[in-house]
Amino acid sequence: MAGPAREGNLEAPTRHPLDWQNPDFHSEESLFKELERVFEICHGCRRCISLCQSFPTLFDLVDESESMEVDGVRKSDYWQVVDHCYLCDLCYMTKCPYTPPHEWNLDFPHLMLRAKAVKFKRGEVKLRDRILTSTDAVGSFAGIPVVAQVVNAVNKIGPARKALEAVAGIHSEAWLPEFSSRPMRRRLQKLPASTIGEAAGRTTGKVALFATCYMNRNEPGIGEDFAAVYAHNGIPVTLAEKEQCCGMPKLELGDLEAVRAAKEANIPVLAKMVDEGWDLVALVPSCVLMFKQELPLMFPDDPLVRKAKEAFFDPFEYLMLRHKEGKLKTDFRQPLGKIAYHAACHQRVQNIGQKTREILSLVPGTEVEIIERCSGHDGTYAVKKEFHAFAMKIVKPVAERVKKAEAAHYGSDCAMAGHHIENGLKDGRAPEHPITLLRRAYDI
Repeated sequence: MAGPAREGNLEAPTRHPLDWQNPDFHSEESLFKELERVFEICHGCRRCISLCQSFPTLFDLVDESESMEVDGVRKSDYWQVVDHCYLCDLCYMTKCPYTPPHEWNLDFPHLMLRAKAVKFKRGEVKLRDRILTSTDAVGSFAGIPVVAQVVNAVNKIGPARKALEAVAGIHSEAWLPEFSSRPMRRRLQKLPASTIGEAAGRTTGKVALFATCYMNRNEPGIGEDFAAVYAHNGIPVTLAEKEQCCGMPKLELGDLEAVRAAKEANIPVLAKMVDEGWDLVALVPSCVLMFKQELPLMFPDDPLVRKAKEAFFDPFEYLMLRHKEGKLKTDFRQPLGKIAYHAACHQRVQNIGQKTREILSLVPGTEVEIIERCSGHDGTYAVKKEFHAFAMKIVKPVAERVKKAEAAHYGSDCAMAGHHIENGLKDGRAPEHPITLLRRAYDI
């Protein structure tokens, strides 16, 4: 690895389409050859050691091998590295000097995704993981009023959680979301009838909200806060006519055919709304990233996927675009004091900048301390028995930053990350979503 290439890539990283329909993609021989190549490069660099558990696992395997090189690591142990990757994308977007257009063409997250897809195709996936990633089915069942009450109650009972850990492999001390019997879609049925928006810059001034599995079934109140903030700013909000999970949980499982099925259900509906003049927004950064990056990379030749991508926005990105055109109301009535704000990984890698911090900082009497470090939650990683301790290790520095800030509020654009931080704090304080804080600042 001598020569100029060691200097790394000084240009912005670029992504190649995911060639997942090529027969070679699922070839184990080809996969392991690429894993060994990439692990050699990572071993010689080690810049990403602080990001997640995948890299310490890899480097420990190398350092404890007889040769102390990658060739001394058993191929069967490569899966340990793969299993710890939850596709946060931070290594690719913030650390790795060898991403394209560098000649070494290193894309660690998508290589891990390829390995997960091979593992899934081999049938080596736990029933627990299949269930956890079937968010529509779980939410529909657990959202039934009587069932929701039972599930929420059981999740708070120590012996029941111990039994769940023993039977299902869900850690007894992991935070689990509550289920609402009044989902967001029901709560937002009476949105204002206006469909006339005032265009500004890249925005049409009217928004179709992709409800997402989590916000719809688990924290629908955040959707109400979103609708109130946007209505206050003269932005009509509607809901997509119908939707399925965006596909991110199945992507992280390696079930790419399930991702395709979700795409075929969601994209025609969303593209139709774009044709009708609506911009698209979701309140979970992972869902936004799915439509802005992962689906376009999986289906680069699909014009409807491209149409949805170009119309999809992070909610605070959208407000800041409006603000730059003089269309954001700044009639804030309530100062927020100090906020410890965790920037979610799947928002950071969208390359939109610190839009949430910028918007909240417009509120008089408000100071925002941003924490740019992974929380380690990943939707399912932190709840699994075998990974929970690692997830708590990853969140510890984030929780310490929140404690040190002595802020009046803390939270994240990723509500699940916020609750994982809450689990790390263990001081009784609950996280608050930034859009909820913005509604409070408007006092509406």
